[in-house]
Amino acid sequence: MNGFVVKLQTMNSTTSSANNPLISPTTPGAGVGGPSVNASPTFSPLYQQIKALITQSLQSGEWKPGELIPSEMELAARFKVSQGTVRKAIDELSAENLVVRRQGKGTFVATHHEARAQFRFLRLAPDEGAPHYPENQIVEVKRLRAPAEVARLLDIKSGDSAVFIRRVQSFSGVPTILDDLWLPGAIFKGLTVERLNEYKGPMYGLFETEFGTHMIRASEQIRAVCADEIAAQLLHVDVGAPLLNVERVSFTYGDKPVELRRGLYLTSHHHYRNELS
Repeated sequence: MNGFVVKLQTMNSTTSSANNPLISPTTPGAGVGGPSVNASPTFSPLYQQIKALITQSLQSGEWKPGELIPSEMELAARFKVSQGTVRKAIDELSAENLVVRRQGKGTFVATHHEARAQFRFLRLAPDEGAPHYPENQIVEVKRLRAPAEVARLLDIKSGDSAVFIRRVQSFSGVPTILDDLWLPGAIFKGLTVERLNEYKGPMYGLFETEFGTHMIRASEQIRAVCADEIAAQLLHVDVGAPLLNVERVSFTYGDKPVELRRGLYLTSHHHYRNELS
């Protein structure tokens, strides 16, 4: 069954210093390697430059997920700017879910281990009742050579090492999501079916804690499809049953793709939910 494609941007994006080099307003054209002959200098507001510097510290691991970052006053002194400028930068980082403000405690690096973060990436919601996290069944984990299309989407070379994961997610014992995941093998060395079965938290939490990879943004395409024999067997539906196909490419800092996920969703008692703003 062919359907139209819906493209969505999820996991709020952030500006990458690699894609948008920081340029000092007092030094036109300053940047890595200097300006090109015909290039015009690009200026950004001071708070955006401070935001980029804080993001660089997050990317380098100076402050790890779940850790408290320095106060606005300390950051202002470090970057030699006003506290208001730092506050505006952190406001944007908070809106993009890279940091989390906690009243009376300070600002912390966002982590996938928080319950509130899990439902940012799980968009399938029950038609009735409150959203809840599914049970995972790992079907298989393989280390393979990346097919050309997978390699292109993960920005690796065709034939490079990749980890393939197939899992079924169930709600109240009912198989509802069939996920096929592809991960760059160079990043996810040592990821095995045993480790995935041992881990009881969200998969992105495992990626963050043990492989130093924090998912911050994703792009999705959604279309309607019919269940093939494999999907029908694993989701306990008839061949040809209608399913929602969600293809997601997830990115870490620097807009680097680190996961390709192709999910088949059974929507007889669930719906795909996305909030637009």
